Amino acid sequence: MDFLGFQLRNNLFVAPMAGVTDRPFRQLCKQLGAGLAVSEMVTSNSLLYGSAKTRRRANHDGEVEPISVQIAGADPLMMAQAAKYNVDEGAQIIDINMGCPAKKVCNVMAGSALMQNEALVAKILEAVVNAVPNTPVTLKFRTGWNRDNRNAPVIAHIAQECGIRAIAIHGRTRADQYRGCAEYDTIALVKSRVSIPVIANGDITTPQKARFVLDYTQADGVMIGRAAQGKPWLFREIEHYLKTGELPPPPRVSDIHAILRAHLADLHAFYGEQTGVKIARKHIGWYTKGLVGASHFRHAMNQLQGVEEQMAATDEFFLGYAAANDRLTYKEAA
Repeated sequence: MDFLGFQLRNNLFVAPMAGVTDRPFRQLCKQLGAGLAVSEMVTSNSLLYGSAKTRRRANHDGEVEPISVQIAGADPLMMAQAAKYNVDEGAQIIDINMGCPAKKVCNVMAGSALMQNEALVAKILEAVVNAVPNTPVTLKFRTGWNRDNRNAPVIAHIAQECGIRAIAIHGRTRADQYRGCAEYDTIALVKSRVSIPVIANGDITTPQKARFVLDYTQADGVMIGRAAQGKPWLFREIEHYLKTGELPPPPRVSDIHAILRAHLADLHAFYGEQTGVKIARKHIGWYTKGLVGASHFRHAMNQLQGVEEQMAATDEFFLGYAAANDRLTYKEAA
């Protein structure tokens, strides 16, 4: 897929998720079938550029290109400065966050709260686009502030007029948070009214759902977030289904063990032992969700403090399944 001058493997995008889409997760998703992965949100507050957390979020060493970095904030000048900073640090695409529904983000009128102020949206988009004239800028937002104010078509028009090169739309309003079901009528409407690429996001959990959303909205691609937590191979499954119309066989539990083990090693190396072990716990929880005996395993694993203990406990849990039946699939084990 040609996207903003970059040749992508396909039209499957990893949604930016705070605390999730760090470099190890982005790399893994790309290895397992994603065409593009957007970094977790980086604040536009210049005072935080020097923090360890911000430096990690802006770390793209060895990552498959293109490098897309998401920035968030409500001040046009600060957003422009954040865009320039991240381009200087290696970002090849700047993505603007107007979709996050979190209170701590919306309370400072950033994220999806910005959709209430269309004039400010235009100022921010213009400032960022003008600050990095040689770097494509994209925008992620929701269908509206609430169900009575689904102004995504207006925001999309503003974005296109301001020079935004592509947009991603989550099929919920800010008021919906993540409740209920995503709706795709608004995304389809936006797609019919703009000429820039539109990426559909929200509740895309299976290959069949990806095909449905692409057909229903006529979007140029789909963006997947929470469904890939603990299941990064979902991108490979969707890619196969879109190409062949057939579902690939589910991965064996032994395959998942290998993927998880590599993911944990990358997390430990990226964050260091103390932080890496803590970050790894939530990923282990996602990978083992629904597996028999996983609840007891997670409780015990969360008490472990060292890398070797964590890896040994993970090996013991998964090797128990493999010993019973090496060809046991993920679905069969659940």
